[in-house]
Amino acid sequence: MRRLSDRRDERGSISIWMVTASFVMMVLVGLAVDLGGQVHAKQRADNIAAEAARTGAQQVQAAPAIEGRYVSIDTAAARAAAQQYLSAAGVVGTVKITGGDTIVVDVTDTYSPKFLGSIGVGDLTVTADASARLIRSLGGMNDEAT
Repeated sequence: MRRLSDRRDERGSISIWMVTASFVMMVLVGLAVDLGGQVHAKQRADNIAAEAARTGAQQVQAAPAIEGRYVSIDTAAARAAAQQYLSAAGVVGTVKITGGDTIVVDVTDTYSPKFLGSIGVGDLTVTADASARLIRSLGGMNDEAT
């Protein structure tokens, strides 16, 4: 008689374990997918920042460069080109020009979690920055002291 009542006390314990284990596995899969997605979004932001900086750095003041005097970024054209690249990529960013030969681009983007959003995790912000610097080159060698 005692054996029969012991069996009845354990009924349903495997169901609770399965529900708990299933929930934990879904959270772990969600973490893997969404954190991987956030890493991908960060890499994309890095790439966009680098390309926007390169695009802006291609806007050179033509007259001094052609005359061989110096190489300098056309600041208005560089800012416009970099901002246009950021807009086309669908991200928000800032463009700064320093020293007349360096352009710095900061990018901010978001990643919307696919799985973790269902348990209340909101959009994840990713940021990146990149710079491009003009270097004057004479005969295949740069004009800077190394």
